[in-house]
Amino acid sequence: MPFDRVKLAGTRQGCGKVAVDQPIHDDARTRAEQGEELYGLSWRAVVLSVFFLIFSLVWMYKAGLVGHGAQLGESVPVVPAITILFVLILLLPLLRKLPVWLRLTRTGALMVYVFLTIAMTMPSVGVVRLLFPSATALFYFATPENNFEQFQQYIPSWIVPSSGETIREMYEGSDAILTGQAGQGFIAQFTAIPWQPWLVSLAAWTLFLLAAFISMLSLMTMFRRQWVERERLTFPIVHLVMELAGGRDSKDPLALFKNPAMWVGFALAAIFNVMNILNAWNPAIPAMGRQEDLGALFTERPWDAIKPLVIAWRPENFGLGYLVPTDITLSVWVFYLLLRFATVFQVATGRDIAGFPFMQEQSFGSYLAIGIFLVFVAREHLVRVFRQVGRGPKLIDDSDEPMSYRWAVIGFILSTAFMLIWAKAAGMALWTSAIYFGLFLLFALVYARARAEAGAAMVWLFPFYQHKKMMVAITGSEIYYRYGGWSNLTVFSLLMFLSRGYFQSVMAYQIEASKIAEEARIKQRVMTWWLVLALVLGLVGAYVIHLQAYYTHGANILEGGTTQGGYRTTLAVQEYTGLASYAKGHVEPDRPRTIAGGAGFLITGILILLRSVFLRFPLHPLGFAMVTAYGSPLWGPFFIVWLIKSLILRIGGMGMYRRTIPFFLGIVIGHFFTAGLVWGWLSAIYEEMGRRYVVHFG
Repeated sequence: MPFDRVKLAGTRQGCGKVAVDQPIHDDARTRAEQGEELYGLSWRAVVLSVFFLIFSLVWMYKAGLVGHGAQLGESVPVVPAITILFVLILLLPLLRKLPVWLRLTRTGALMVYVFLTIAMTMPSVGVVRLLFPSATALFYFATPENNFEQFQQYIPSWIVPSSGETIREMYEGSDAILTGQAGQGFIAQFTAIPWQPWLVSLAAWTLFLLAAFISMLSLMTMFRRQWVERERLTFPIVHLVMELAGGRDSKDPLALFKNPAMWVGFALAAIFNVMNILNAWNPAIPAMGRQEDLGALFTERPWDAIKPLVIAWRPENFGLGYLVPTDITLSVWVFYLLLRFATVFQVATGRDIAGFPFMQEQSFGSYLAIGIFLVFVAREHLVRVFRQVGRGPKLIDDSDEPMSYRWAVIGFILSTAFMLIWAKAAGMALWTSAIYFGLFLLFALVYARARAEAGAAMVWLFPFYQHKKMMVAITGSEIYYRYGGWSNLTVFSLLMFLSRGYFQSVMAYQIEASKIAEEARIKQRVMTWWLVLALVLGLVGAYVIHLQAYYTHGANILEGGTTQGGYRTTLAVQEYTGLASYAKGHVEPDRPRTIAGGAGFLITGILILLRSVFLRFPLHPLGFAMVTAYGSPLWGPFFIVWLIKSLILRIGGMGMYRRTIPFFLGIVIGHFFTAGLVWGWLSAIYEEMGRRYVVHFG
């Protein structure tokens, strides 16, 4: 049985079936507008999507790559997407005077939003920006001391350019560009980039990522009906998007903007960010800053072991947390404090184990348990889905699914098989890649569930980097050499970006896009092809801005780097340093971390059982999984929101709760707009000031 019983109470706009999408104008609709309402896509939406993608790529290039003043929402692609949707809806009254053929419907605005959530994930810090150093660091940073050269032979030439000069110029900048021989301006520098050596490698990575994307899309299709129609998950972020676009049933696309409570929340978030921005210019101006460190109050042993105990002032977690079921918000802060007190206890008893309580490792076990449980709960539905593959009578009507169940099963099998064949051709043992990709897809499923049920807009809310680390911790490293050789371990390190980055988070965007299509009456199959196009164009744009930045400035000095690259480059070098250390002596199984992973699995299993037996059991297994994955920036806002929401429900009931939702949505929109759009561009212009107030959304 599903472990979520506390559902988000719908507002008037959030309940019931959706009416046919209303155009944003009262004029007579053209056939093009009617077609857009039916199919969800028009040339206007396509042009705007490409325009805003280019706009956002320039944004990332200037402030994320070159300036590094703020992460600009590139940790959470929802941030710029929601900001752009906010601007589109807010400007509707000014667009009424445009010719009919230039007008955009609400459906078109939603398609722009969905496109950007997928496309802008690709150039972000967790996908292509981590892929490039993962593929090249082994070659550029090789020295006689680190023994990297021994492993270069195990990376095929079709994965990374074989020319050492091409890789050297990527890190140090193109000689032709730096000396001015290539000419000035973007076009001249663009043509000076050595594209030809990169073409085969970029094509290979594009096919691999496309296969992973289709595998997740197929898996999402198989689970969609179970989550949306049977368990009726609340999709808090979709709730925000639909309210921003005028509500699910509202005929007025500006309904939310006419609510004074929304603007009060917007103003509070804006004031919070403006004061922090002014403080970056002049430290004498008072500001809340980004966090409050409660751990500083504890200075003596063993109580100082309670650190970190920081309340992160992240307005998006306050606003979206208000839409999260109270049992999940309660579980997040309760489990976080219990884990901090567990650290105090083990220090008080004289143990003081380094790394305790191994929260990420516990999250690995928790995600594994939830993933298995999700498959178990949906087993009857999944059996009917797989029976659709045959040519017999259909057991389920799948005409309104993102793809037919037959093609979902076939697509999942073929795309996953392609990933395995790709890794095998690269040199990775089949059994290693099967386990690794299996964990990748399972954790993507659980993360999508967390977004659909809890709506926490944090892309790191999964056990990142633990796929590979826990595989080695449980078995040791020698088994990967014994049954695959050095090529197995080398490609294993090469694919580090899959677990350390957040490409798997796109499955959450996929199911949210499907939910938006259902709410706005958009054809699900049209949405599917739209997502695939967003992925491809996003990858192309990511390749362009990164190689442009690398060969123009040199990757060594980008992202805050000095001479050895930024944080992503450091991660890649550390990964290959660990690989080289295996040549001197393999690591043994890590017993404490293995036990922690088992404890996370066991605790989650017990929580699932307790919620199945006791109908009012207050703690949620998803809360435990979330807080062990990335609880430090989450627990404080969720504690405050849980307290406020509990008081509102007790004092004013559901009526007061519904009336206060626009206020909390305003907090989210105000933060995304002020810290994302306004400060994002200001920090790109005033780079030095931008470094004093770096906004992290991830």
